[in-house]
Amino acid sequence: MPGHPSQMEPAQALRADARHNRVRILEAARDSFATRGLDVPMAAIARRAGVGVATLYRRFPSRESLITEVFGDELATCASVVDEALADPDPWRGFCSLIEKVCAMQAADRGFTDAFLTAFPDAIDYERTRVRAERGLAEVMRRAKAAGRLRADFDLADLTLVLKANFGVATGTSQAAAASSRRLVAYLLQSFRAEHAEPLPPAPPLTLGSLHGPAS
Repeated sequence: MPGHPSQMEPAQALRADARHNRVRILEAARDSFATRGLDVPMAAIARRAGVGVATLYRRFPSRESLITEVFGDELATCASVVDEALADPDPWRGFCSLIEKVCAMQAADRGFTDAFLTAFPDAIDYERTRVRAERGLAEVMRRAKAAGRLRADFDLADLTLVLKANFGVATGTSQAAAASSRRLVAYLLQSFRAEHAEPLPPAPPLTLGSLHGPAS
């Protein structure tokens, strides 16, 4: 009979094995991206997952498809952090909270910033969320300036500098990385206050996109 258990077991076992492989690949990719960034070879991810490279590519035909799957939840979290900052009636508090939370995410996962800033044309929902979050960042900055709390010469390039500096200190154990990140961010937020702000050298020609190279 078509529905006999003995005839269904091989197909069920195959589906279960495929699901197991997919979970292992995602876990290996998440760990690899977090510790080594997005440039980790796909073959290294396959080895870490205990599967063949062919199996990895059957599940995820490109690096971009794997990255979008791994970081989809993190991107949604980042977008919600931006939304929370925009909803805060205190623009300065919203700005500080946003910087603190994004830097904490970056310290916890070295691949996140690259994934957030990399454009994946085929991942429509991912790209839409990323663009919305990036525009929200600019609006949070504008509101904090308009409230007279964020120094008037703060530039989007300064946000890039923050993330570059934070990436540099967020090394070592997760506990040390988190502590270093919090300390750096606290220092920087004090320097961003409009009160008693002294003139700075011109902002460098940096954009958020300069934090990463193109995904391959």
